[in-house]
Amino acid sequence: MSKKGLGILISGRGSNMEAIIQAALSKQIDATVNVVISNKKNALGIDSAKSYGIKTFILEKKDYSSKKDYEEEISRILKDHSVDLVCLAGYMTLVGETLLASFNNKIINIHPSLLPAFKGLNAQKQALDYGVSYAGCSVHYVDQSMDGGALIMQDIVEVLDTDTEESLSKKILKKEHLLYPKAINLVLKKKS
Repeated sequence: MSKKGLGILISGRGSNMEAIIQAALSKQIDATVNVVISNKKNALGIDSAKSYGIKTFILEKKDYSSKKDYEEEISRILKDHSVDLVCLAGYMTLVGETLLASFNNKIINIHPSLLPAFKGLNAQKQALDYGVSYAGCSVHYVDQSMDGGALIMQDIVEVLDTDTEESLSKKILKKEHLLYPKAINLVLKKKS
């Protein structure tokens, strides 16, 4: 059976993208990263993906007449690159109907909280403000709600009294880099 193809959507530095690429190269996941798409032209992750020889595209929503046209182009690129699973890795845009329809139950995301708690932006700050003893990260299927799709896997970190938003974010990010490849493996095994 041939390896599954992954497509990664990013908006920033791409540290989770890098963790996925490394996991694929070291055969921790039975897949290859076929394409990386950024919605920001200055995303640092694009240079990182290029350094691995991965095909990259920059598509900014403002260059399209509608979100539908924008997502149709993303879908076309993903399909042209034989993508079986779409991984959002710091992709800071809500996925719309067009992309969801093209890759039904084949889009996953990682979020820096123990969902369903602390959805949306600044999840680590939300957790600290709430006073939780534990925070963490979640990998979930993407649906039309924000951070609301079915959960795949989660991992926890202890929140210390000394934690700041920055220190908590770093602890959670370390867990994300380990959790996301495991969750991808789980999803690919279910789909095979």
